Amino acid sequence: MDIAAKNNTLVNEQIRGKELRVISDTGEQLGIMSSREALDIAEEKDLDLVLIAPNAKPPVCKIMNYGKYCFEQAKKAKENKKKQKTMEIKEIRLSLNIDVHDFNTKVKQAERFLKAGNKVKCSIRLRGREMGHSDMGVDTMKRFADTCEEFASIEKQPKLEGRQILMFLVAKQSK
Repeated sequence: MDIAAKNNTLVNEQIRGKELRVISDTGEQLGIMSSREALDIAEEKDLDLVLIAPNAKPPVCKIMNYGKYCFEQAKKAKENKKKQKTMEIKEIRLSLNIDVHDFNTKVKQAERFLKAGNKVKCSIRLRGREMGHSDMGVDTMKRFADTCEEFASIEKQPKLEGRQILMFLVAKQSK
């Protein structure tokens, strides 16, 4: 069985233990027996013998439909992967002398990004003489954060890094 090789699970003839504790497909204990006897019982029921606890004394095996078991495990893994939330960082670029309407559009854009479960990176790139007025850029960032206050909180305060002023916003936790 190539499925068993992927899961590192020993099945049927791959099980080498002399004595095994065997559990039936209904969940009842069949007791301790040789691997040959357990395999015969599994083949009689047209099922597989699967080693589920190799480190136990004696090792524990269960009689089950191994293909169905693998399918259910893959299905559970897929469901768990669907439930995971991936967070992206979306960037919003502001300018030092941004107009009111453009500013409000950027606020709405930030709100949409945050409601989608992403972080927002706000940046202002300072060019030429604007480097002398970096304090105006920080004020613009703080005004942006104050406007977004009802749905966002500041993760990283506005800070001048080289020729850029950066700030990170995250969505507020709803209670």
